[in-house]
Amino acid sequence: MPLLDGRSPASIADAARRLAAGELVAFPTETVYGLGARADDDAAVAAVFAAKGRPAGHPLIVHVADVASARHFADALPSLAERLIEAFWPGPLTVIVPRRAGVAGAAAGAQSSIGLRSPAHPVARALLAATAALGVPGLAAPSANRFGRISPTRASHVVAEFGDALVVLDGGDCEIGIESSIVDCSRGVPVLLRPGMLSRERIEAAAGAVLQAADAHAPRASGTLASHYAPRARLRLMSGAALRSALDVLPLDALPRRAAPTLAVYSRSVEPPAALTGRRMPDDPAAAAHQLFSVLRAFDDEGVQLIWVEEPPADPAWDGVRDRLQRAAAP
Repeated sequence: MPLLDGRSPASIADAARRLAAGELVAFPTETVYGLGARADDDAAVAAVFAAKGRPAGHPLIVHVADVASARHFADALPSLAERLIEAFWPGPLTVIVPRRAGVAGAAAGAQSSIGLRSPAHPVARALLAATAALGVPGLAAPSANRFGRISPTRASHVVAEFGDALVVLDGGDCEIGIESSIVDCSRGVPVLLRPGMLSRERIEAAAGAVLQAADAHAPRASGTLASHYAPRARLRLMSGAALRSALDVLPLDALPRRAAPTLAVYSRSVEPPAALTGRRMPDDPAAAAHQLFSVLRAFDDEGVQLIWVEEPPADPAWDGVRDRLQRAAAP
């Protein structure tokens, strides 16, 4: 199946009909591409889990057009969630709220809570409007990649993961490049389950409360496993000083020419030797987030076996990028 032009009303209508019929369609959001299925159809949702190789107990985020659609899935929208929705929807924020009994149990991983987000990407919004017109209240849509691997930020990344059998709406490169922030609003206080590119300060200002850290009682949520977002190559996070020291002792001259490309370097402050594959990490966290997954995919495509990455700065603005790299580096 060729890529569908996300700018075409006919393509949007075709994709909406497929989703309404229980098929899977990948579509762009401002964060990453999602693998979509109608969230109120447990069989369609099961096909998402099967396609990704994702455990059925690891919940999906349901994408909705607006607050009215969100209320279809929520038993109630706590006032905390309403404040965050008013501040950040449509946009890169997922709220965890109590789930309406009997609705979207498969998408929620059988939990009593559910994650809801209203994306800002114009193709996603057009698709949600078109599916709503066909009686679909929302789309369950995890990242459109094999479970645990690098999230896709271009339509070509999705095709590389799933081949031509999957319908993909092409909406260009994703603007943000890493997944949404996830805030649990189901227990009376805001709990940050996954950082994104929304700053802690902005979320706390909108919530009117300090964000708490996740604890053992937090709901399961997308992208929060210790190991996630991983390239095929082994990724190692290092300080700038440790990276310089490692490169200084690396016997590049003694390696056969064919062996050098097995190592790639991604750093803000260290220039890799010419014999190695390397990319410079941007100094701006938003720019780094935008290109992160594409860079890791490019290294994989070049066949490297090991990626040395300089740790992001301690600045909270880098929390989302740091989170993705730490999970990508986990065993």
